[in-house]
Amino acid sequence: MKDAKRPVTVRVARWSAAHPWSAVGLWILFAALCLGLGTAAGTNDISDADSGVGESGRAGRIVAAGDFPEKPEENVLITATRGGPLDPRAARAAADDVVRRMRALPEVESVGRPVPAPDRTAVLVPVTMTGDTETADRHVDPLLAQSAAVQDAHPGLRVEQVGTGSTAKGLTETLGEDFRRAEYISLPLTLLIMLVVFGALIAACVPVVLALSSVAAAIGLSALVSHLLPATSAISNVILLMGMAVGVDYSLFYLKREREERRRGRPDALEIAAETSGHTVVVSGATVAVAMAGLYLAGEATFTSLATGSIIVVGVAVLASLTVLPALLAKLGPRVDRPRIPVLWRMTMRPRSRLWPVLLRPALRRPALTLTVSAAALVLLAVPALDMRLKQPGSDDLPRDIPVVRAMDRLTAAFPSEGTVHEVAVRAPAEQSARVRSALTGLAARTARDPLFAHDRVPEIRTSPDERVHVIDIATPHARSSDGARRSLDTLRTWLPDALADVPGTEYGVGGKLAEGVDFTDHLEARLPLVVGFVLLLTLAMTGAIFRSAAIALSAVALNLLSAAAAFGVLVAVFQNTWAEGILDFHSSGAVVSWLPLFLFVVLFGLSMDYHVFVVSRIREAARDLPARAAVGAGITRSAGVVTSAAVVMVAVFAIFGTLSMVEFKQLGVGLAAAVLIDAVVIRIFVLPSLMALLGDANWWPGRLPPRPADATVPDLPLPVR
Repeated sequence: MKDAKRPVTVRVARWSAAHPWSAVGLWILFAALCLGLGTAAGTNDISDADSGVGESGRAGRIVAAGDFPEKPEENVLITATRGGPLDPRAARAAADDVVRRMRALPEVESVGRPVPAPDRTAVLVPVTMTGDTETADRHVDPLLAQSAAVQDAHPGLRVEQVGTGSTAKGLTETLGEDFRRAEYISLPLTLLIMLVVFGALIAACVPVVLALSSVAAAIGLSALVSHLLPATSAISNVILLMGMAVGVDYSLFYLKREREERRRGRPDALEIAAETSGHTVVVSGATVAVAMAGLYLAGEATFTSLATGSIIVVGVAVLASLTVLPALLAKLGPRVDRPRIPVLWRMTMRPRSRLWPVLLRPALRRPALTLTVSAAALVLLAVPALDMRLKQPGSDDLPRDIPVVRAMDRLTAAFPSEGTVHEVAVRAPAEQSARVRSALTGLAARTARDPLFAHDRVPEIRTSPDERVHVIDIATPHARSSDGARRSLDTLRTWLPDALADVPGTEYGVGGKLAEGVDFTDHLEARLPLVVGFVLLLTLAMTGAIFRSAAIALSAVALNLLSAAAAFGVLVAVFQNTWAEGILDFHSSGAVVSWLPLFLFVVLFGLSMDYHVFVVSRIREAARDLPARAAVGAGITRSAGVVTSAAVVMVAVFAIFGTLSMVEFKQLGVGLAAAVLIDAVVIRIFVLPSLMALLGDANWWPGRLPPRPADATVPDLPLPVR
């Protein structure tokens, strides 16, 4: 009966410790089953019809309803090696060679007639592949080989291939290598940090292995769940990012506390760790999950997928820390501290830290001044965020050192209609088909007289077999990120209703990549207050319930908002300007990727609460036996090593993402790394202790601290207070 009153974390730890091989075996079976079943089921990716919002989303659903056959298209581009006009004879010979070679391939369905560019600087040979667009990159090699053969046969020309399969293959090879390199670096780097933290190889490996197994299980579960909620292509990367961060953190919290109590000679060290750090892990995981759940309110499939994947990996990481970790610690016992790394081991065995009392001295001796100065510094960091501009990334944000990207640039320069394209979609009763076609023909004629639109090709109207859906592609010569491209979209959206005014029963929209980006950004800006409000209110309620204190809840929300605002300021200062381009190897578009602020906010809030719950829990323990300021010093000093170690792991993993080529992941990595660094250093060392020192016993208002257990002790710490 007495055992039944113990917290569930203690009861789970007791069972795992009593049956270590069963706990470890069940965990391995769980992870293997999740990964195996997920791999067998495959991932159901988000379709264009699922992900669209606004008018572009409506246009995408109209096109999908037309059931148009989608064939992979390739373009073989022939240009002069040094630019300028082409030799007509040489170009014609090369084009004929391309046609002859491509027609002989079984992977090719048809080859179009060579098309000269209006300025005579290029010739384009359109090629239609067999198969579908999703697998084109796997079957495009024979076409690329023939393009290379034409290049060898005509050395005086430049022969390049751009299209559905070749572009996907070229980007995947370069960007995929980026991700693989990041993964290969992150694992040994995390292990190295753990070696410094524990000074022993086994203790260092345990958090890393548990985090990796959690990531594997979560990826498998995410694949299974994707058949209910379609997944974004980036979900595996986000699961890896979140899983390594929280997985290592939760194991670190638990392992450090067990080690601390064991060194103090406590025979029930594992149970103490389960009751304290285990409880903190559950609370931290819940707060991260609640924050990520705010993404569901964004009302967009990509954010739904990111929320689902993040919640899954956090839940799996919590489960691993509460079940298999106690089993490993019980089985290993003191052997977890073997083999020892001599110098590092001596560092970890120091009974007292001289650094943290020194760092905390300003906050505890002059809390008002420290709070004012540190908060003012964060506000100054946050100021650039007031000028934040958002945009969706496009082809113009890709690194220009990728060959296929340079080929795309030359293609769109010679043939503007291959660049930024607006997709006009109309659905109407079949009996109105002729009138719809006439209206769209008039619309195309109107664009032919306007310099906002491309004029190198005459747009063609596609009609569905049932004659209910009509689609026409209208291009602009302007780059997707330019003001000219945006004006062309606005103009087309103004003209389309006028063109169809006399056709009854129509449903229409202007889509395309630019339109999707514009609508997506507008949608997120409209949803942002709802998501932020949800996260703030639930975080406030959860923190208040956990600590039974309105003061702690309000201060937690305020400090996390301050930390997030400062991180956004850093993000804007770095990526909306050009001063860091050489350092981080990117080209500034003068904007932040539109999906990033919302995603960053919920992740940062969740991770900040992760630290906050852990630190305040230790302060609350100490406050049962010490005066307010001494308790703040004791709690932060006892938790500082764990929080700093966890923060170093997170900053290292996130910073690696800042080295990737894609600007959206670069911004994600830099934003997260900056936020964790600000939170662990400025918030936890200066702002939080000074605020709690000022509030004193009012920190726990309106509740009261529970009486301190008779057998509990607070170590004699060198507190920086008089």
